[in-house]
Amino acid sequence: MNPVLKLEHIQKYYGNEGNITKAVKDISFSVEAGEFLGIMGASGSGKTTLLNCISTIDTVSAGHIFLEGTDVTEIKPKSLARFRRENLGFVFQDFNLLDTLTISENIALALAINKTPVQNVEPRIMDMAMKLNISDILEKYPYQVSGGQKQRCACARAIINNPKLLLADEPTGALDSHSSQMLLSTIQSINEQLGATILMVTHDAFAASYASRILFLKDGEIFTELCKGQDSRTTFFNKILNVLTIIGGGQSHVC
Repeated sequence: MNPVLKLEHIQKYYGNEGNITKAVKDISFSVEAGEFLGIMGASGSGKTTLLNCISTIDTVSAGHIFLEGTDVTEIKPKSLARFRRENLGFVFQDFNLLDTLTISENIALALAINKTPVQNVEPRIMDMAMKLNISDILEKYPYQVSGGQKQRCACARAIINNPKLLLADEPTGALDSHSSQMLLSTIQSINEQLGATILMVTHDAFAASYASRILFLKDGEIFTELCKGQDSRTTFFNKILNVLTIIGGGQSHVC
């Protein structure tokens, strides 16, 4: 089976010749279709830099990133916006919703940018809203709904165009525990029921326990990985905590 995402010896350096910071040293891994991969590590481990390279927000210093066979590192700068629009979905910690648009209009914006035929817009919004349980808030504005509802709207907007890869950057960081659990259940259902391939960066072991596999970074390199397999989420959560204790001094010290 060909992976959706494949990284080969990715390196990312910052600074000049006299003062170089090696944020990502030599990372290789792949993500299969329908996989839910989590990336964790202590502050400065390189996980955010790695996500930025995968999302084409940042360029790599060496190595190659392939998304369904396309060498992302070879895409010309003027073509990057179109590449992101057609292949990637993003879920951010701070929602990135437009307060002057309704929930429905925020979702529709992603379709409009991709030039979806007008007659197809409303049916697709209604279908996605039903799957994510936000049908009753479509005509409300972001300031009128809860944080969890905002994030489900952000998820709907991110996957409405069926991206090859959904990138989630600390998606529960701005939510309370109840909203976090609801959102994580939503992301898990997007993965299991819609078959979305998801890569999530998180500092939270509870959030990570929803993934099927975790890569742990330390000092710009992959330290180890955990696969959930047949483990319960509670068992997987405890295994994650054990690794975090080794590489970062415990859950409260990783970010």
